[in-house]
Amino acid sequence: MGSKLSRYVNIDRVIEYIEMRRHNDGGYCFVSQLADTNINDTYYAIKIYSLLGIEVPEKEKTIEFLYDSAQMQTATVGVAMAIEGLAILGAKDLAKEKMELLFMKYNPLEDKFAVGLGGSEEFGTATPLEATYWAMRAMNSVNYRIDEEMREKIIEFVRRFKIGDAYGVTHPTTTMTYQALYTLNSLGIKEKTRHFELCEVCGDWGGFTEVPNSLPPYIEPTFYALRGLELLGKRAGCIDSHIKFIRSLQNQNGGFRRSYELGISTFQNTYRALASLNILIRWV
Repeated sequence: MGSKLSRYVNIDRVIEYIEMRRHNDGGYCFVSQLADTNINDTYYAIKIYSLLGIEVPEKEKTIEFLYDSAQMQTATVGVAMAIEGLAILGAKDLAKEKMELLFMKYNPLEDKFAVGLGGSEEFGTATPLEATYWAMRAMNSVNYRIDEEMREKIIEFVRRFKIGDAYGVTHPTTTMTYQALYTLNSLGIKEKTRHFELCEVCGDWGGFTEVPNSLPPYIEPTFYALRGLELLGKRAGCIDSHIKFIRSLQNQNGGFRRSYELGISTFQNTYRALASLNILIRWV
């Protein structure tokens, strides 16, 4: 995996970037000088190592960090990330223990969909579809069996945000459309959309946008659009342009930034860039 990606970007620098930001408690913080380790950065460090086929250094410490960090005050998205991270690290029993905490915050049977609880990885406060998406990822990671009543409640909730053939709150966005389709697909519902194709940017720019007919492209809609196309059994139309866009995002420190203009490296941006590139090179 890493060798294929290394033909396009500097994987050695990526690994160095991640490892320099690992702390003694087993957690990670994308700002290397700070000891403010957190679930989000630790989750994406695990995802990067997994994507590259590399063992997480001092894995037991990271398992302990995630387990201890997922507490009642932790937002729904953070708890879900901790659960999935634990599962990836092979600590499924510990991940399953945290499912009780997740359902205290996210309980469709009580119409509790984590709205207003904050803790978004995207926008500061979790959107209606984001918390559901992450809860579904956590359930999938531990093979949690959803009963029919919960399944119907989640489907009904997600479909409240359908606008045309896509999803959003006030208008369809790439991020929320993918999050909705992932959730529905996990529940056995397959839907089609043209939203991702409408947000594809070709030519000199490359990448994808949140809404059609807008610029510039960013890594998050690019990541979600490519995942969405893959889910639908489709391919991007301008693969070379997208590869060029992603390659341009790697910073000198080895991490990746969000766009051509915005320059800071984060673990989230880095994982999404590598995961997007991994999809694209399969289509070359």
